[in-house]
Formats: sequence, structure tokens, C-alpha cells
Amino acid sequence: MTKWQNKTPVEWLGYVNKEVVVRAAERHEYKGWVLTVDPVSANILLANVSENGKTSILAVLGHAVQEVETLAEADDEMKEKLAYLFMPEKSQTYSHEELDQKKNSLKSWLEKNHIPVEEQGESRSTLCVAGVLTINPPYGPKDCSSSNEIILSRVQQLIETYLALQQ
Repeated sequence: MTKWQNKTPVEWLGYVNKEVVVRAAERHEYKGWVLTVDPVSANILLANVSENGKTSILAVLGHAVQEVETLAEADDEMKEKLAYLFMPEKSQTYSHEELDQKKNSLKSWLEKNHIPVEEQGESRSTLCVAGVLTINPPYGPKDCSSSNEIILSRVQQLIETYLALQQ
């Protein structure tokens, strides 16, 4: 067992949200922000955020870790980026009135573009397009479902166009 593997979970926790260089077996070096350390395997999950905003994730296996050197402490902005890396997009909550307005606006836009659409369900909150596709609240492209992939893709593109026009 390596020195790294003998550390306690509390010690590993001290590396989270820090920029580190991990020196591993066979003279490999990995640099990144520590997202987490697995308490069973001692594997380290590193994140690297590039200039264009893309993030890459790298796992360094615990048994290969020889040394971990801390380079920097994350500022509040970096901590927030790291915390939300694996979270779904922020979900916005809408009032009943806002959802009604969004539904009616999308419905009339689809009808204006000669797309057959009707309201469905007990609360009439679901839109049904041509009897083969449903759009649930909050009525975005990701809220569509259909077994017909072609229709699904085209309606999602239409909704994206609609949303772009709304901005």
C-alpha cells in the first residue's frame, strides 16, 4: 500500500477544491482540480477547465499515486464551477400562470405554422402534436417525447427556433 492509500477519508477531503499535481507510478504527472477522492480505492477525480469553458475529467487510480502536491486553493467561482459540474442544468420553477402562458404561446405558434396540436390530460397541461408527440411543462425541446425519432427531432428544432424568436 502506498502512503496515499494509507491516508484517512478526512485527510483526502482536505484535497477537495484544490489544484494539485499528482505524481503517479512510471513518472506520470497529472494536474487538475480535485473533485473527490474515493474512500475505498483512493482514486482521485481531477477536473481541468479550459479557456473555452470545456471541462475534462480524469481519474487517477489510487494504487498508482505516489505523491500529491497542492498548487492552489479554489476561489469561490471555481468552487461553484466544480460543485455544479455533474448537476443537471439549473431548473427554473414556474408559476401555474407562467406555465399556462408558455403553453398557450407555444400552442398558438405551432398552429400558426400549421402543426396540428391539442391539449391533453386531466389538467390539459400536456400538448399533443399530430397524435404522435407530447410536450410537457415547461414546454422546451427536452420536454418532448415520441417514439418517432424523425418527428421528435423536427419538433424539437421547431421549439428551439420558437424559443430563439422569443428572446
